[in-house]
Amino acid sequence: MGVVRGVIFDESAILIEAADDDKNASFLQPGGESILRMIYLSKIRIGISFTVDLPEPKVSHLKRVANLYSIDLFILNDPACEVMPTWGDIDGSIVYLVSNKKKVLPKLSNYSWVVVFLNIGGESSCDLPNAILIEKLEELPMTVCHLNKRLIGLNVITVGYKMKPSRVEDFARRGAFPLCPTQNGLMFIPLVSDLPLSSQLKDVDIVLHKATDEILSIKDDNINFTESMQELQKYFEHNQGCCVLDPLSNIYPLLDRLEIQKILLGLVELNAESSYMIRGAHFLKVDNFDNLDFLTELRKANLSLPCIVKPKVACGVSDAHKMAIVFEADDLKNLDVPLPAIIQEYVDHSSTLYKFYMLGEKIFYAVKKSIPNANILMKSFDSSDPKPLEFDSLKSLPTADNIQNSAVSDHPTGTNESIDLKSVTDAANWLRRRLQLTIFGFDVVVQEGTHDHVIVDVNYLPSFKEVPDDVAIPAFWEAIRSKFDSRMLK
Repeated sequence: MGVVRGVIFDESAILIEAADDDKNASFLQPGGESILRMIYLSKIRIGISFTVDLPEPKVSHLKRVANLYSIDLFILNDPACEVMPTWGDIDGSIVYLVSNKKKVLPKLSNYSWVVVFLNIGGESSCDLPNAILIEKLEELPMTVCHLNKRLIGLNVITVGYKMKPSRVEDFARRGAFPLCPTQNGLMFIPLVSDLPLSSQLKDVDIVLHKATDEILSIKDDNINFTESMQELQKYFEHNQGCCVLDPLSNIYPLLDRLEIQKILLGLVELNAESSYMIRGAHFLKVDNFDNLDFLTELRKANLSLPCIVKPKVACGVSDAHKMAIVFEADDLKNLDVPLPAIIQEYVDHSSTLYKFYMLGEKIFYAVKKSIPNANILMKSFDSSDPKPLEFDSLKSLPTADNIQNSAVSDHPTGTNESIDLKSVTDAANWLRRRLQLTIFGFDVVVQEGTHDHVIVDVNYLPSFKEVPDDVAIPAFWEAIRSKFDSRMLK
């Protein structure tokens, strides 16, 4: 028997009791569709077995779900229906999940399936002594991982991940979170709030988190995490031996744009050997927009207008990406940008942004369209009194395409300076050592005229979706595996 390549759900384990005449009802167990999707995206074959007397509304619902996830539907108590001929090509183990609400069919003894028994209500009545017992449907992914470890050896490691559902969906859809072992022996399971965290983590070898997804608020540098993230944080504190891809303390600087800017000041040590100067943007911290001589303070910080204003808080809260491009010093006093804020140098960069991704020791990059040069932005105003351009950087950016002025060209002026990959690679490795992070990203623009390479943003665990999946996902897995192996050597 090999790793698990097929899972068959008995109707008793996947369906709930609901009014059969409710056409809008979902008849799946809570979390059932999420489990089905996880298995489907892991490229594990799925079947659902049901009896011939199942009410038609439930059969219709199963057929709709089956179409979504390429599920085979079986009628196990029909003598004319055979299961194994249609699944005979599966090279691996098959799991059959059944609940204590149904007596296990004698026909199952004809198959070498691994029976997993869902003990609903805590009253066990399983007819098979070798069945694996679970109490909740959410335990199934971990059960599959346990089986795989038992079947193929201890060299396989389990990665428990915690991040917001939309990010999980994005990674899983690209094949990054499979339940079956990857080419380098990783299996991925979600850390869910429906199960005790300690019971989940005792079977997890390394934790992957996107803690910035779990922030409720940040005030006076105090971070208020969700309850589940606080629980995970406490677990880390009390279990120092727990292997975490990147400790929370290492990502804290990336939550604060001021701290990021201070860190980037250290890039000066690279410039003696670099072909071009690589640096962070010039910046100034602002606590109050009303009581400041901005022209004097801007000069002291080596800043000139226009400039871009960003909240000091870099991520995790709703207004962290509320920004403004300011052309006149007086307009700094009336901005709707959360305080404290960072006034940052606006770099003319030919509308070209380079997004770099650090996955372990491997570096990837993509080229994206960005905000136009200042002279292009200025042409968007009909008067000699340019107003601040306020925007949410997560939703849209001021680009040449969306400036409301027909006289403005879609093509920015400038030289579209090329990037010096060696200089940026040196900076990436410097940042990796300085931040002590395994997976992070940063944005670079090339300043027109000076050819300075300016890092304008750094972030933790980016999606790196601009890099082709067949390249990025194996590098992602390798970074996690290398982190685990190096931790074990210590």
